[in-house]
Amino acid sequence: MNRKALRVTVCCMATAMTLCAAPSAARAEVPAAGAAAIMKTALTDEAKNAFSTTSAGISLKVADCVSAAAEEAAISEATASEEVAIDDTAEEKSEYADIAIAQVDNYVNVRDAASEEGNVVGKLYNNSAATVTGTEGDWYQITSGNVTGYVKSEFVVRDNEELAKQVSRRVATVHTETLFVRTEPTTESDVLGMVPDQEKLTITDESVDGWTKVAIEEGDGYVSNDYVSKSIEFVTAESKAEEEARLAKEEAEREAAAAAAEKKSASKSSSGKSSSAPSGSGGSAVVGYACQFVGNPYVYGGTSLTNGADCSGFVMSVYAAFGVGLPHSSSAMQGVGYGVSPSEMQPGDIICYSGHVAIYVGNNTIVHASTPASGIKYTSPADYKQILAVRRIF
Repeated sequence: MNRKALRVTVCCMATAMTLCAAPSAARAEVPAAGAAAIMKTALTDEAKNAFSTTSAGISLKVADCVSAAAEEAAISEATASEEVAIDDTAEEKSEYADIAIAQVDNYVNVRDAASEEGNVVGKLYNNSAATVTGTEGDWYQITSGNVTGYVKSEFVVRDNEELAKQVSRRVATVHTETLFVRTEPTTESDVLGMVPDQEKLTITDESVDGWTKVAIEEGDGYVSNDYVSKSIEFVTAESKAEEEARLAKEEAEREAAAAAAEKKSASKSSSGKSSSAPSGSGGSAVVGYACQFVGNPYVYGGTSLTNGADCSGFVMSVYAAFGVGLPHSSSAMQGVGYGVSPSEMQPGDIICYSGHVAIYVGNNTIVHASTPASGIKYTSPADYKQILAVRRIF
């Protein structure tokens, strides 16, 4: 019985006790021992008659009160069930709800008011995502990245879960120094590959309790949920200030890379297979230098172009020969240089995949430190796996 029903019942019982009390003369002679004691001792005939006359009414009132209590309890329980149902519905709301995806040739302006006269505060590029927070006429109020404002509804598609999944990436971020990716969702299964801390891997399946299936260069394998955090990644809007800062940074990096390449002196590898020192600058020079290491071994965590490197170690060391410093992380390389579309790839561009990175050679081919089994090699086509980003240094 809930508290509300209990209060009603107590109230009813108190009413019944009041009605059951004997006339004042009888009550004065009897201690507060309850209705049963009064009935046995102090009632006069007159009081007994009064009690008898009243008892039927009391029975009706008690019955009415009990009935009312039961009814209120039932209503309360039904309301509670309804509230639980509402809460359950809220919990089941899709994580893609209220997401709008830009579907334009290049970008749509985000304005500070629901009007063409509103000031432009940012750009929502094609296939970028925003959360819709309100509607004003044929405009959506949105939040995307660090940008809040309005976009014309005709330029975005809202609440299309299939489209949202297509343009987003479900990501598992590694939170341990070295994570084993296994062939099966058990610690007893073979190790398919290894990935470093903070690597971001594309999730391909989450149906196995305690494990997540992810994509790496060796194929799809399983990682324990104890060592990863999961999230959805969308491309979001860029504010005017962010765009200006990005363009300035990219130009500075381009100039610095070109200057470093020109000043870099000729050198030879100190051990292992001999190689020609890099000459010239630009993407073609990078490719010419990188390709001479094809056939050398893959070593997890390695950076030696002759004795062994992993995928990001290979790209990092190739560009280091041109005086360009890059991070030893395939995920981090998604932010170096400046971005170009896969349709605009040129020799020397860095191509980023889930847990992997390579250098574009041209003719739809890449050179990369692939796996321990295959070492540094060529692969074609370049989009043999989903391309996450293409970055240009020179």
